[in-house]
Amino acid sequence: MKRVIRWVDPFVLLILSALVLGLVLPVSRPVLDGVESVGDVAIFLLFGVYGMRLRTTEVLGSLRNWRLQGGILASTYVLFPAFGLMISWAVSPIVGTALAAGVLYLSLLPSTVQSSVAFVSVARGNVAGAISAATISNVVGMVATPLLVLWLMGASGATGMGGIRSVLLQLLLPFVIGQLLQPFVGNWVRAHKPITMVLDRGTVTLLVFSAVASATADGVWQEVSAVMLVGLLGVSGLLLAVMLAITWWGGKGLGLDVADRIALLMCGSKKSLATGLPMALVLFPAAAAATIAVPVIIFHQLQLLVCAAIARRLASR
Repeated sequence: MKRVIRWVDPFVLLILSALVLGLVLPVSRPVLDGVESVGDVAIFLLFGVYGMRLRTTEVLGSLRNWRLQGGILASTYVLFPAFGLMISWAVSPIVGTALAAGVLYLSLLPSTVQSSVAFVSVARGNVAGAISAATISNVVGMVATPLLVLWLMGASGATGMGGIRSVLLQLLLPFVIGQLLQPFVGNWVRAHKPITMVLDRGTVTLLVFSAVASATADGVWQEVSAVMLVGLLGVSGLLLAVMLAITWWGGKGLGLDVADRIALLMCGSKKSLATGLPMALVLFPAAAAATIAVPVIIFHQLQLLVCAAIARRLASR
């Protein structure tokens, strides 16, 4: 029994608990709006603390790391779409055309920011590089994702400046503020690591609950049968495993050190639920958007569970 307790990752249990609560706990829309607002504040605080903790020289150095930044962009917008296109075509007879389209749409999204950076922090990787890369990925995605959707899926539309403004205000602004405060409070923040750890884990857990509970309230899960769900889990697992292997061993091939390989692993293997759901509502008709969003939600939860375990394993190295 003690061996089982040691093997089970508390962070994974926390995420699983949030997932189950999101599925079974009836939450009204006003309460969900409140939870989402709290999540926004938590993300703002998290990136402010990251800015306070990281030395400015580390941040500037990460931007010059073209192998890391180029590797993450290539993983997100070249390799991921290529595998997503092949897998969605192969599984269409199993999960249906609409859900297969959702798998392809998933592969076209930008990387996550908050969870990727949080896991890089947990795994003791290059946090500065992860922040730069994940943020660049999202800014590029505001243009690249709609164009890829138009090219590969035949949909049209654009996300406009709202998405870019959200990235700038919610992620970059607190980080810049933190950097400005870093010379005064940086040593204190670095000496109190539990502050960042609590924000890392707490923010990711809150975002999991918010996403799943919102999907439950909107009745998204009622349209997915057990067979489809199992099929999507298998497809998501396959896609995630392929990208994890490519980013980890590809980082070694690029000559990156372990800290940079962790950043490439966590940022290059993930897709953003926070960006994907709003984009789906803009790029597709409302009736189609709900079904297309299902693979995004499933993959998002799976990537959090798997990467939480990997991050903890890497942290103990």
